[in-house]
Amino acid sequence: MKILVASSEVLPYSKTGGLADMVGALAKFLARAGHQVGVVTPLYGGLREKLPGLRPLDWNLDLPFGSARVAGNIWTLEPSPGLTFYFIEQKAFFERGDLYQERGFDYPDNAERFVFFSKCVVHLARYLPWQPELVHLHDWQTALAALLVLDQKLREGWTAAPLVCLTIHNLAYQGQFPAAKYALTNLPDSYFRPEGVEFYGLLNCLKAGISYADQITTVSPRYAREITTEPLGCGLDGVLRRRQHVLLGILNGVDYDEWKTEGNPHLPFSYTIKDLSGKQTDKSALQRECGLPEAPDIPLFGTVTRLAEQKGVDLQLAALQEMLAGDMQFVLLGSGQREYERGYRRLAERYPSKCAVQIGFDTGFSHRLEAGCDFYLMPSRFEPCGLNQMYSLRYGTTPIVRLTGGLDDSVIDISEDADKADGIKFIECSVRALSKAIRKALVLYPDKPLLRHYQRNGMARDFSWETAAAAYASLYQRIRAGQ
Repeated sequence: MKILVASSEVLPYSKTGGLADMVGALAKFLARAGHQVGVVTPLYGGLREKLPGLRPLDWNLDLPFGSARVAGNIWTLEPSPGLTFYFIEQKAFFERGDLYQERGFDYPDNAERFVFFSKCVVHLARYLPWQPELVHLHDWQTALAALLVLDQKLREGWTAAPLVCLTIHNLAYQGQFPAAKYALTNLPDSYFRPEGVEFYGLLNCLKAGISYADQITTVSPRYAREITTEPLGCGLDGVLRRRQHVLLGILNGVDYDEWKTEGNPHLPFSYTIKDLSGKQTDKSALQRECGLPEAPDIPLFGTVTRLAEQKGVDLQLAALQEMLAGDMQFVLLGSGQREYERGYRRLAERYPSKCAVQIGFDTGFSHRLEAGCDFYLMPSRFEPCGLNQMYSLRYGTTPIVRLTGGLDDSVIDISEDADKADGIKFIECSVRALSKAIRKALVLYPDKPLLRHYQRNGMARDFSWETAAAAYASLYQRIRAGQ
């Protein structure tokens, strides 16, 4: 099948979160399965210098943009057979210090940037010689393209228009802008209504995709159910219930080419499901790297996270203030809201021999943390899918998660199935509930046979992208068949 994927970020070229991981892996594994795949993404600042293999496409963009026109260029890269990247160059929009914001504030022209990008997606879908059969959009930054495709089909006679699938990675981010920005779309006013893109007087880009895509997916089955409810629907639960017949949750996969315990350049020692001795050595190496005492008998907890309320990092901080008084250690890698960064730094100052905090992101360190820890904390308030709990399982690190979204879909508590148990779940979104879950881990740790049972169950789980990509390919075929 011929598929055009559109995303504002994609590994290994740009990233702020799990969206980039998912799109990069999905595209790679779809191409590996024999599909023809194109990926459209912005050419952010510095990419041309980092990618000597980029080639200019002999095709200049000159698109209507409200009362004006905006030009751009297209660069291509073919990293593997069947996979082509189309980078949209528009220096005024995309040559910035970051992808979406600076110093914690969104760029004031994000509406212009991503309305233009959505138009580029549709332009490529319409005029690429290989004629994509389906366009797969990701999150609000591309969601408007669903309506643009439909409008060109209805008003301009685009008879070979592709089908459109929209994946919602996080419903909390919707791309809402003042109504005046709607003029940038050059669409008829008839779409700016409650049944279309209008949302309490604002332009809502994600709502456009939800309203007009042929298929909507989310990144886990439970999250697909949760977003049709008022507590987690972020104001769009009514629209999603109306379109529930085309809403499906597919759990994200893990790229085991990268996340592996053998032959991993980021890990000092390898280990396997049959021989876990290297994991203990990785733990000692991580403790040394973090300046913590090398104590094999003390459980080491860790997390790699964005420091934001959604991730429950405030609950975790409060719980650790109490729990670190006992025999345990904790390592954090992450960045985000300044008050949380300061809070975790103070925690490390209070417990210098038990807590290590690294603000920022480091790919190698994230692997070493996942492998070296005994337990992985993920107390999210909501979590559309989550990837780190799946990385932890593959690394034999027992995840402690709240029962929400993809965390519930991917982790098995002993209360659900003792034979297959691989993690610890808690329900209530509170410091008390998280502390209780940590205490369960402290009881589990000295019971080595049971701990090995958890670890080996986790390492045996299959969250491969081959499986997830096959599920998407099957869905594309069903959409094309009109099922």
